[in-house]
Amino acid sequence: MSNDKLDDLISQTEKFVQNFERFYHDRLLIDNGIELKKASDPKSEELNQVGKKVKTIPLKTEKSEKETGGVAEMDIFGNETVKREEWEFAESLDQLNSLIHDCKKCELWKTRTNFVFGVGNPNADIVVIGEAPGADEDAQGEPFVGRAGQLLNKILDATGFAREEVFICNILKSRPPGNRNPLPIEVEACRPYLEKQLKLVNPKLILLLGRVAAESLLKTKEPLAKLRGKIHNYKGWKVMVTFHPAALLRNPNWKRPTWDDMLQLKALYEEMTGKTIESKGMK
Repeated sequence: MSNDKLDDLISQTEKFVQNFERFYHDRLLIDNGIELKKASDPKSEELNQVGKKVKTIPLKTEKSEKETGGVAEMDIFGNETVKREEWEFAESLDQLNSLIHDCKKCELWKTRTNFVFGVGNPNADIVVIGEAPGADEDAQGEPFVGRAGQLLNKILDATGFAREEVFICNILKSRPPGNRNPLPIEVEACRPYLEKQLKLVNPKLILLLGRVAAESLLKTKEPLAKLRGKIHNYKGWKVMVTFHPAALLRNPNWKRPTWDDMLQLKALYEEMTGKTIESKGMK
């Protein structure tokens, strides 16, 4: 066998042992007397107790960084099986925001002023989700800061929740031009980010504001009238639906049914937590 073929065989064998050792941590011996073991310095060589030369090699971890910022998980044979991105390993909302705020997975990055991540209590019991940022939100980089946001604050306060106590975000993190409805491709591009936010916060309840937010998250075509008043489930989280505050600005007659929805949310929250929330009533 030529030296090149022998070197290639040795390289392949070492690669197999590297990955094999990740699953079986006992020290391995191979026929040529070389012992493979973990070492902090992969270039070092030392002698074992019986005088055999010990060659230490670096052991690959399950997650190897790629130039793209993604991560590949390796199987026992060294094959890449799952590609994941760095943001998926974020351990806090702040870290997640820092990793995704320059996102360009859909075309909305070209027209947005600010990426609108979300705001509020990172350990909130309730997450409030709208459909997408508007002009004010795009300008300030914070969800629900315009007229609809001011009304949302009043609704939350009347129910017994302060804005700072909940976490508020949108289906989309970037404003669609002209405040048009989100496109399906945009929703699906942002969905993993929203789901990661929900995993990090892990709320007891989710409140969806408006038909578009409800259709997008729950993947349903049912009208808002059929979605309201029910407790839905999204990946283990209890979900309720009510009108978007912007709709109430256009039609004040919907304030009464919105208040009914919020009272139902309050009752469910009290039942789940054993807490008593003092509501003030809507004006």
